[in-house]
Amino acid sequence: MLLYQPESGYRYNSDSLFLYDFISSFCPRGRMLDVGAGSGVVGLLVARDNPGVQLEAVEKQDAFVFLATKNAEINKIPYTLHQNDFLALKDEQGFDYIVSNPPFYHEGASRSEHTMIHTARYNIHLPIEAFVKKTAALLRPQGHFIFCYDAQQFGLLCAALDNAKLRVVDVQFVHSKRDRKASIVMVHARKNSKSLMKVWPPFFAFEGDEYSAEAASIYSKARTHTLRCQI
Repeated sequence: MLLYQPESGYRYNSDSLFLYDFISSFCPRGRMLDVGAGSGVVGLLVARDNPGVQLEAVEKQDAFVFLATKNAEINKIPYTLHQNDFLALKDEQGFDYIVSNPPFYHEGASRSEHTMIHTARYNIHLPIEAFVKKTAALLRPQGHFIFCYDAQQFGLLCAALDNAKLRVVDVQFVHSKRDRKASIVMVHARKNSKSLMKVWPPFFAFEGDEYSAEAASIYSKARTHTLRCQI
């Protein structure tokens, strides 16, 4: 998949590719919304590999709206993009799947003053409680919410999801190496579910100085090629 990305500013990283693979493991189909689409990488990869997906996205930054639209066009993937703040999005039909690699760094983290990067990374722009509550309102009964987040905030996430009547049913923690703490957590929650949580084996991005077999397989499957451009 060919993907245009900004020459300077926020660009997708391995989190997005690992999330794409996690989402695809559930064989999604039906109406899907990619929240905070950025250049479109997560939603477009999922839709490419899962033809039953009807892909929509919401993104508020002008540069990313342009790039995501362009990336959908050049990869010939049907795409409906809403230029809006997710919390202000209106929809009457509901979604079968809502997916997202949202801004999840807390304000205490080392921060960037670059506007595009700050908006894409820090959860002051999409607080946990508001993010989860809005998602629950837009999901259809039994709908799926699949996303990644800062592993350190997993407890806060579970509380917010429970308050919104979304049950966490699958969780996988992602580590850069076996001797490192988890950096992100990938979460699959469902509306109106009564299932118990299934904790997957941990995912390790590297074995020594090389990609792990699992990570290498995801990169091979994604087949992304990036072109940096000025906006």
